[in-house]
Amino acid sequence: MRNEMTSIPRPAVPSQSDAALIEADLPPGELERLLSVAKRAAQAGALPLSEMFRQVVKIQAKGAAGNLVTEADHAAEEAVLAVLAAETRGIAVNAEESGRLAGEGDLEWCVDPLDGTTNYAHGFPFFCTSVGLTWRGRPLLGALALPALNQFFWAAPGHGSWCNGERLQVSACTRVADALLATGFAYDRIERRDNNYAEFAWFTHRSHGVRRAGAAAVDLAYVAAGRFDGYWERGLSAWDLAAGVVLVEQAGGVVSGYDGSPLDIGSGRVLACAPALHAEMVAELARCAPLSGSSYGAAELDGAAP
Repeated sequence: MRNEMTSIPRPAVPSQSDAALIEADLPPGELERLLSVAKRAAQAGALPLSEMFRQVVKIQAKGAAGNLVTEADHAAEEAVLAVLAAETRGIAVNAEESGRLAGEGDLEWCVDPLDGTTNYAHGFPFFCTSVGLTWRGRPLLGALALPALNQFFWAAPGHGSWCNGERLQVSACTRVADALLATGFAYDRIERRDNNYAEFAWFTHRSHGVRRAGAAAVDLAYVAAGRFDGYWERGLSAWDLAAGVVLVEQAGGVVSGYDGSPLDIGSGRVLACAPALHAEMVAELARCAPLSGSSYGAAELDGAAP
């Protein structure tokens, strides 16, 4: 984080959050009210995560191998949804554990009560509660609470991107060769060759390093804070992305699809980085092809579709 803002090139890709605010045409003061709700909801979800950290006794598998859910996920989601129901009953909700709740209009809350569940289950303190608001699928505002690290992020158009009272700005890094990057691996990585292993090896060989910390929303927040210079990942859901995308954009960063096109949060693929890195990262991602499964001990994938 920086106390003094340095000059960062303007992003070449339009900010989805700025465009969403213009097109949503909210009544005066409504953006600020909704931002306040998001902040309170994220903080409410983080409270049970803090209380139950390293004390969770019920851990279950769901869906793909390695995809876990704990009693803390459910407790955090209940706390978040209680705030949203009390303050914005008419707005739809898309929550990781309980699914979609229909609403009125084009706004939708995207809730990840515990992003980084595997980290949480193992006592690794890199996790958060993420609450984002979208308008017709475009991220509009968001808040992230990281209770174990005592960090609270929030962002909205016209208000900037913040953490613990300090305004955020993405890094001024201009070359992948000088960058510290981040990524992650989806739960289906053991079932398909298009699993990000090739991209991970490619960028690891060409940068200062690639970190894999296991919480997409936090990775995006750290790009906004300039701690990571860039981040890419596939296999994500709207609740992983909604809040973090706004953090990066409002800190001066670029968020797009792998090919540089405007982000579609339904695609599951995201590239977020400092503006000067964007063109190079798009070009490098385009050069990556899935590795053969046999190259990492998974010969059964060699005949499978990417």
